[in-house]
Amino acid sequence: MKSRLTTFIMIFIILLILGVFAIFGMIFLEEFEQLESTSDPEYFQTTVSDNEETIDNDIETPKIIENNLNDIKDGNSETIDYSQVKINYYFYNQLEDNAKKIYRALEANKDNLKTGTYQIKLGNIFSDLLSKENGQEELGRYYQSAIEAYTYDHADVFYISPSKMYLNIETTTKLNKSTYNVYINNGEENNYLADGFSSEDQVDIAINQINNIKDNIVYNKTSNTYQNIKMVHDYLVDNTQYDTTISKDNIYNVYGTLVNKTAVCEGYARTFKYLMDELNIPCVLIIGKGTNSEGKMENHAWNYVQIEKKWYAVDATWDDPIVTGGMQSLESKYKYFLKGSTTFNKDHSPNGQFTPNGKVFEYPNLSKNDL
Repeated sequence: MKSRLTTFIMIFIILLILGVFAIFGMIFLEEFEQLESTSDPEYFQTTVSDNEETIDNDIETPKIIENNLNDIKDGNSETIDYSQVKINYYFYNQLEDNAKKIYRALEANKDNLKTGTYQIKLGNIFSDLLSKENGQEELGRYYQSAIEAYTYDHADVFYISPSKMYLNIETTTKLNKSTYNVYINNGEENNYLADGFSSEDQVDIAINQINNIKDNIVYNKTSNTYQNIKMVHDYLVDNTQYDTTISKDNIYNVYGTLVNKTAVCEGYARTFKYLMDELNIPCVLIIGKGTNSEGKMENHAWNYVQIEKKWYAVDATWDDPIVTGGMQSLESKYKYFLKGSTTFNKDHSPNGQFTPNGKVFEYPNLSKNDL
């Protein structure tokens, strides 16, 4: 009897041990399956507008790009540090820290952007942010703000189309802990170059064309800031034709304005800033609404420029009206040249919010009086 009881107890203990091993085996198998699983990266697309008719910029709903673990070259533990990139630009200085990290990455890869396909690595620097609830939406907003600030600070980077650039968020899970690899690329687009450009060679040729024209303009600079501003203003008014079709390539940037000599208001304003930057004269690109000669409000772009620590407005576009049947008068040519807020804001309303629900940037305070 004692022997049978002992046998029963031994069998019970063995079954208990096997049961424990089975439970641990199932747990281990589940953890092993999650040991290194990488999800398809989600990406944000920015749509900084190239359209004067609708300056509506928004972040689209994140989409999915298929990507297998074998395709990951650098792993998700890579830390990319762009803190050594020193920047002092007007809109950059208004960004939050996370947006500044993205801006610095763009600046560090300025030449690489000319390829239209170069992938800008941000590594795992946003892992803490992305581990929080709504972290992706927050990073999307930082990305949008960074792209906006970058394009408004850099009239010389005319060759990219932000609407074709994507912020990818790639998630890797190890033992129930997720890390996030972030990078910017062209997503499913052929490239993120501006329309009219399809290769780095074309961009380099365009840059050389712009530089040749710019050098000829800047060659005539003087030691007088007022005269230098007037020189650039007059060049744009005298040499640029306003495009009424709103359909040509590059009418919103410095290439269309200087090389093709055709532009809309954004092209005038970006080129004015580009030349002011070359002359080391503080200048900011402004967007907002303008009340035209017909009394209608329209989306518009112009500049603020600084002379002797005071800011004045310049609207080269509206100083270059389409004149039929006669010559432009001097009064109309300088109607919006170096004006203060009392005069200028009668028909100009600046708006520092470049996109709906986006960051509201601040502009310099205009002098009340004209120069």
